[in-house]
Amino acid sequence: MLVNMRQILNNARNQKKAIAHFNINNLEWTKYILEEANKLNSPIILGVSESASKHMGGYETVYAIVKSLIKSLNITIDIVLHLDHGSSYSECVKAIDAGFTSVMIDASKHNLLDNIKVTKQVVDYAKQKNVSVEAEIGHIGGSEDGIEGQVLLADINDCIVFVKNTQIDCLAPAIGNAHGVYQGEPKLDFELLEQISKETNVPLVLHGGTGIKNSDIIRLIDKGITKININTELQISWSNSVREYINKNPDIYDPRKIIKSGEESLKKVVREKIELFENR
Repeated sequence: MLVNMRQILNNARNQKKAIAHFNINNLEWTKYILEEANKLNSPIILGVSESASKHMGGYETVYAIVKSLIKSLNITIDIVLHLDHGSSYSECVKAIDAGFTSVMIDASKHNLLDNIKVTKQVVDYAKQKNVSVEAEIGHIGGSEDGIEGQVLLADINDCIVFVKNTQIDCLAPAIGNAHGVYQGEPKLDFELLEQISKETNVPLVLHGGTGIKNSDIIRLIDKGITKININTELQISWSNSVREYINKNPDIYDPRKIIKSGEESLKKVVREKIELFENR
């Protein structure tokens, strides 16, 4: 069933595990991810960026797809429908009103006071609807929906003030992580992460989980990461399988067969990430 993130993240944090956040881009991906997670009996977060939502027909359409698939596939695990990198208060409100059970407000481009102000507005509205809120501090590098950015590490004191004044449910601090494909070895600040976890006492989120070594993922979870976002790895795995299928079957034009050719590789990533994050 659809739930917000509060309880499942707090449970995971207490158990030194992390919940997988998988971005969805269409109906088929949503179906594949739900089926595999349900098989593993693991709660998951379905992340939807603003651009993905537009591609799929809008927030209400995304909600209807997820709600219908949960029913028709007999999904019994807890599912979070989450707006990923909401750019403004108004976008978060649209997603909440459409039925999303969680939102991320990303006002990290603003100074600390303005970030707090915008985030607090979202939290105040979300709490009325029993919706959880994630926010970002510092600046996570790489590219999200085509917006390039350099890494700006989170400041520990800013994190403390931010969490205290916004009452968010989880925090995405910049610790050297980046969206997309890493250029070289990721330079993650484990000590900073551990300090933030200790001082804020909230579940922490890792954006840019693709390309980080499994041993580092386990270490990140041990230091306080409770939610890990995976998008690029799904895209790469699925698209590679589809390219291979088309190259081997140049006469195939049925879109159902073309899209489905990436199903098993996508499910393999989902399975491997859930098992890694839950230390199975």
